[in-house]
Amino acid sequence: MCGINGIFAYHSASNAPQEAELLRTREAMRARGPDGSGAWWSTDRRCGMGHRRLSIIDLSDRASQPMASDDGRFVVVFNGEIYNYPQLRTELEMDSAHFRTTSDTEALLHLYARHGAEMVHRLRGMFAFAIWDQERRSLFLARDPYGIKPLYTSNDGWTFRFASQVKALLAGGHVSHDPEPAGVVGFHLFGSVPEPFTLYRDVRGLPAGHTQWVDAEGPREPKPFANLAEVLAKGAASPLPAAELREQVRAGVLDSVRAHLLADVEVGLFLSAGVDSGALLGLMRDLGQERIRTITLAFEEFRGTSDDEAPLAARVSEHYGAQHIVRRLSEKEFVEDLPQILEAMDQPSIDGVNAWFVSKAANEAGLKVAISGLGGDELLGGYPSFLDLPRWRRRFGLLAGVPGLGPFARKLVGCVAPGFSRTRPKALGVLEHSGTWAGTYLLRRGLFLPNELPDVMDAEIAREGLRRLKPLRRLAASLSPDPSSDVARVCVLESAHYMRNQLLRDADWAGMAHSLEIRVPLVDFILLGALARAIPALRSGAGKAALAEAPVVPLPNEIVTRAKSGFGVPTGAWMNAAAGEGSGPIGRVPEAKGLVSRRWSRVVLNAAASTNGQPELRAS
Repeated sequence: MCGINGIFAYHSASNAPQEAELLRTREAMRARGPDGSGAWWSTDRRCGMGHRRLSIIDLSDRASQPMASDDGRFVVVFNGEIYNYPQLRTELEMDSAHFRTTSDTEALLHLYARHGAEMVHRLRGMFAFAIWDQERRSLFLARDPYGIKPLYTSNDGWTFRFASQVKALLAGGHVSHDPEPAGVVGFHLFGSVPEPFTLYRDVRGLPAGHTQWVDAEGPREPKPFANLAEVLAKGAASPLPAAELREQVRAGVLDSVRAHLLADVEVGLFLSAGVDSGALLGLMRDLGQERIRTITLAFEEFRGTSDDEAPLAARVSEHYGAQHIVRRLSEKEFVEDLPQILEAMDQPSIDGVNAWFVSKAANEAGLKVAISGLGGDELLGGYPSFLDLPRWRRRFGLLAGVPGLGPFARKLVGCVAPGFSRTRPKALGVLEHSGTWAGTYLLRRGLFLPNELPDVMDAEIAREGLRRLKPLRRLAASLSPDPSSDVARVCVLESAHYMRNQLLRDADWAGMAHSLEIRVPLVDFILLGALARAIPALRSGAGKAALAEAPVVPLPNEIVTRAKSGFGVPTGAWMNAAAGEGSGPIGRVPEAKGLVSRRWSRVVLNAAASTNGQPELRAS
């Protein structure tokens, strides 16, 4: 896991890049790579690349980056892990490749030399990388299918820049801070900024599962090489018999866990009281991991409630013979850490506080790598949305199709029952948005709805942002080709939007802020393919039940039957504890969970606007 960056002055009339900018951008990502740093320049100084290193595989200096091929033609900077590296190395050595290191980075150079852009189809892992081709004088970039690892770019018409963080690009000093209305609107709609947008008009994320070329003519349009909906659509063509589900889940997840254990350092585990992390722990034990340290967060505010993860997590850890570490947190520590959290947050997000604290705990324990159960709900139908979205479509879909009915009902209820409008604002959108899968998903996951935006942000930015973002069209596009079943559609929507733009991004910035690599075996493109025949026909609860039984020693029954609570922190309780005091970093009044999220979003956005000199983006 690392931080990467680069500058390519592709236009013949552009100024040569400055080393100071390259190093400023690189050093803004120091926490991502505390174990070493490097920089490289092409012979004509028109392209430079930088790297900050967190050593995980091949800890020696010989695996430092930027890394060049033997003949010097190719140079790579790489962030992530290639989990099938051992198999790839064997194949490449049989094809006469010579390896100087035991690093997965070197395999990328050999693969690119043999397969060019098609190399991405051979990779299993989380990755974002750039390869310079000295002979072609071109840059090749790629990002993994799920978008686990970030990669941001900026092009001013003369020079192309890239980095692992938005803030790092800005730190270089040559990227405009002009706001991107689509990013601001996207944050208000979803609680995170939907890719490829950012808060800045001149910064874009390379979309997940895409590659991009940059040569003397400038950057080409990103080209897709992976599609979640397509995988599930193909699986739906030959559904898996229900009787085979358990074995298919065990085989697929066990294979993914095995791959994700590749490391030359200790691999720990984030352990909640849920099925996902518990099953991963059991499978780690099945694979022969003898010493496993697990990290669990505990809070005095949750003691004695169903939200208290510690007692059941301890039971699971003991069940599989792991060494359990409980890290207790307080409101005081939350308040003390809040400025650091907001500073580390690369793009605004209403989530991520939990990822910050569990990563902090792992770092305190001396871990550099931790396994997370993130992705299990998206893959195996664990969210309420897998029931809610189809039900809402059935109940309200036809009515939502009546022209004008939804807006009329919303305005009528707003006039007749204004109190209802204030306490349940999204409920007013049911007859307006549930006519399509995209609209229903926006209704389920939305922080604010489009009609509310002029009341919470600048009206002109709201109009321009909606025009540029086209949120419903963007959501609908992720369902092409049609995954062919309700479960598969929700799986794609949750994976390609909520998980990608919020959960995975939060895991990246929060983990990297503590120099911790977070691995997600349940977010794996090979695993998705292995379960593609099973997902379209999943019955409620069947996927999680199969995962709970995947280890040779299944999870305890009290874990399987426990009501889902998530791996969270009592942020809402902390915000409401000082209601009426009118002080502190967060305005506090007693509110329902959804409204607390809305208030928290203002704190996050205002912090981002203040930090980056964008006062016009502050929430109203």
